Amino acid sequence: LNCVANGVIQNEGIFEEIYIQPAAGDAGGAVGAALAAHYLYFEKQRLPQKPDSMKGAYLGPEFHEFEIQQQLKKFKPVYEKLEGKALYAKVADWLADGNVVGWFQGRMEFGPRALGNRSILGDPRNPDMQNKLNLKIKYRESFRPFAPSVLAEDAHEYFEVKSDSPYMLLVQEVRKSHRKELPKNYHKLPLREKLAFERSEFPAITHIDFSARI
Repeated sequence: LNCVANGVIQNEGIFEEIYIQPAAGDAGGAVGAALAAHYLYFEKQRLPQKPDSMKGAYLGPEFHEFEIQQQLKKFKPVYEKLEGKALYAKVADWLADGNVVGWFQGRMEFGPRALGNRSILGDPRNPDMQNKLNLKIKYRESFRPFAPSVLAEDAHEYFEVKSDSPYMLLVQEVRKSHRKELPKNYHKLPLREKLAFERSEFPAITHIDFSARI
């Protein structure tokens, strides 16, 4: 899960392709144990499947409409049911107005990354969004940035990407065309002072070194 190291390995070009298992932490230990038994104990032939034999990280539980309706009846929140384009337009308006949206759909992600099925959404262009999410929702240090969610076919327009990153496990730089001009002595400033600057058009997801976790 060391996204910086993963990005460096990719940029070095020592491998044609790299694959990083999306739950490469404690949660993924069970997968490693199962694979070890499969190959070592049962002596099965190892046949890697490209590009990704997991075919996504959405391996957790999902909740159907009936189950959701039961919970709504139980807790009686104020709600409105929207679908399709009406839902997307409403959420886009909320985000553009500086609101935070909890996005819940389909099966839960396997691993530590929120990959669109259990995600907290905010507008990365909003200079206040990073602080808002950290202090009011995540309850962590205000300087910690968030990861951008971007279509694979559009990623190269915003970031110095060299391949797809479906599991949010690579750090790459924001393109210079989207960075903001900073003082010439920026790199010599103390960390606290660096944090005060908007470094790109997307301040909520840009690290102090102009990188982002893709």
